[in-house]
Amino acid sequence: MKEYKTENLRNVCLLGHASAGKTSIGEAMLYNTGVLDRFGKVDDGTTTLDFDPEEVKRKISISAAVAPCDWKDIRINAIDTPGYFDFVGEAVASLKVCDGALIAVDSVSGVEVGAEKAWDMVTEKGIPSLFFINKMDRENANFSKVFGQLREVFGNKLVPLVLPIGAESGFKGVIDLIDMKARTMDGHKVVESEIPSGHEDDIEEFRSMIIEAAAQTDEELMEKYFGGEELSKDEIVKGLRLGVLGGDVVPVLCGSAVKNIGVVTLMNTIERFFPSPSDAGEYHVKDLKANKEESRKLDMNLPFSAQVFKTVADPFVGKISMFKVMSGSVSSDTEVFNSNKEKKERLSGLFLLRGKKQLPMTKLVAGDIGAIAKLQFTTTGDTLCDPNNPVMFDALKFPEPNIAMAVEPKSKGDEDKIGSGLQRLMEEDPTLKVEKNAETRQTLISGIGEQHLEIVTKKLLNKFGVDVLIKDPKIPYRETIKKSAKAEGKHKKQSGGHGQYGHVWVEFEPILDGNTEFEFVDKIVGGVVPRQYIPAVEKGLRECTEEGVLAGYPVVSLRCTLYDGSFHPVDSAEMPFKIAASLAYKKGLAAAEPVLLEPIYSVEVTVPDQYMGDIIGDLNKKRGRVLGMEPAGKLQKVTAEAPLSEMFKYATDLRSMTQARGSFSMKFVRYEEVPAQIAQKVIEAANLEKEKEQ
Repeated sequence: MKEYKTENLRNVCLLGHASAGKTSIGEAMLYNTGVLDRFGKVDDGTTTLDFDPEEVKRKISISAAVAPCDWKDIRINAIDTPGYFDFVGEAVASLKVCDGALIAVDSVSGVEVGAEKAWDMVTEKGIPSLFFINKMDRENANFSKVFGQLREVFGNKLVPLVLPIGAESGFKGVIDLIDMKARTMDGHKVVESEIPSGHEDDIEEFRSMIIEAAAQTDEELMEKYFGGEELSKDEIVKGLRLGVLGGDVVPVLCGSAVKNIGVVTLMNTIERFFPSPSDAGEYHVKDLKANKEESRKLDMNLPFSAQVFKTVADPFVGKISMFKVMSGSVSSDTEVFNSNKEKKERLSGLFLLRGKKQLPMTKLVAGDIGAIAKLQFTTTGDTLCDPNNPVMFDALKFPEPNIAMAVEPKSKGDEDKIGSGLQRLMEEDPTLKVEKNAETRQTLISGIGEQHLEIVTKKLLNKFGVDVLIKDPKIPYRETIKKSAKAEGKHKKQSGGHGQYGHVWVEFEPILDGNTEFEFVDKIVGGVVPRQYIPAVEKGLRECTEEGVLAGYPVVSLRCTLYDGSFHPVDSAEMPFKIAASLAYKKGLAAAEPVLLEPIYSVEVTVPDQYMGDIIGDLNKKRGRVLGMEPAGKLQKVTAEAPLSEMFKYATDLRSMTQARGSFSMKFVRYEEVPAQIAQKVIEAANLEKEKEQ
């Protein structure tokens, strides 16, 4: 592709609620720039940007994809991100490298939670944005209603730059209120013409909004405006651009991406009003040579540096690292330094990615978004830089996983393949975490939602040929006792020659401090159990606590006091005393009122006020205890405690109750006794599983 200077680049993130039409907007951009000669459709599985087999099958985006295209004298790098919240990590990473954001809104559904979340992310990062009211050709599409909703929710800085011509099945074009032209479709071609009659009142109303918004961004323009003078088109464009860059003006456009109506006007708006990378704000960087942190503007004249924002695990090509050049420029076959890993890497072949297609490049300049294959040490978030001028950028911050499931192979012998496949997928997806639980011996995968984990299992099959099952993780229950009991353990065995003899009396008591898991007390007097055998008794008891008498779970908060016993001068040894201790353990625990304990977690749920009743009611149903409520900005925070066994699917439940507006975090606090009815079911299930294994 053609090489551009930094000021001729526009990096735009496509955000919005699921099914708002982001992928179709990207497809229309590619079509309008002549990259595609055939317009792909999501429903047909033929788009450039949804190329993963799961995306084609499900008709949704699950990964961010870049759509670089040349428009007029600029290159637009549009990054299409998933609208489903399970894949929010893709939007987080993409926003890190974009200088502007387009938020798509459905013309029928209006403002949905995906648009609200996109707006929150964009405003938090201070990125200029615009809204595109899409699907204006749908039945019940209503531009005025949705525009009113947008201003009500997001404020009066939203300014309409177009008017629709017609609506629903009669929607045929838009009026560009800056160029004062109508743009309609003639077959597959965009036609520019004079504005048709009948729109005079709306044009006057919206033009006055535009001129007022433009005038308020510049003192000279404001004086002219209040002096009653007309602002020229160039002055309006200048004022609006200042407003967009400063976050004081948010353009609103409309169209139908699948019919390619309004997309040319959208691309003109991006070219005119969105910042180039050199116009964008400063970024934070650590200069490793000078050992100081500083803020910099993106600069072509500084030594090369770049940050990797996404990794693609391709079983055929290998690992592809996508990055944004933050300073200087880089050419193919250059040696660079990975400052995070402190390793050198060779960039053997630079390219741009358009969907999955690789477009070779000889050079990339500051602000551009490129890719490289087969880097040995580099992962998402790493900094690549000039070896003589090492720097490091802030790490990418991804949302923490909030749901965990156990994964196991359908075929025996695939355990190693699961491990290597999940390792590759973790490189690709920083919101995925994998852990081998030593106690339950399960491989646990954690992610943002159930659909996220389901997609992970499908990728394991499609990319690495491993078919797996996912199921609820085993709960790491514990056992303890509620009262004291004394028990005798005697092991006596006679065979030809030396026999075996060990005899102990042990008192078992609960420890109530909540911290100590096991304590051994030696109260032997008079040598009834010789000193050399007491460590064997302690070892035998410690080993026994790994398995309780109720359901085989580890025993905690247990004090074992050895207070009596006997020995044989010939037949006693360490092993008989160890066995005697285990016999006493089984009898003593059974007599000491053993109970089952479950892990209790502290839960913090943050939700809008209107969902508080549902949240508290649901926590009560989950055997939770609400400890308090307090305001958290515009939201409310509920603090509670709940058993882990009830909270595995809470991410899904909370999303359903709050239309995805709620969030939560969990942290282990302690173990508590399981209610008798539930304990009985757990014990029966554990014993049944043990029988199967035997």
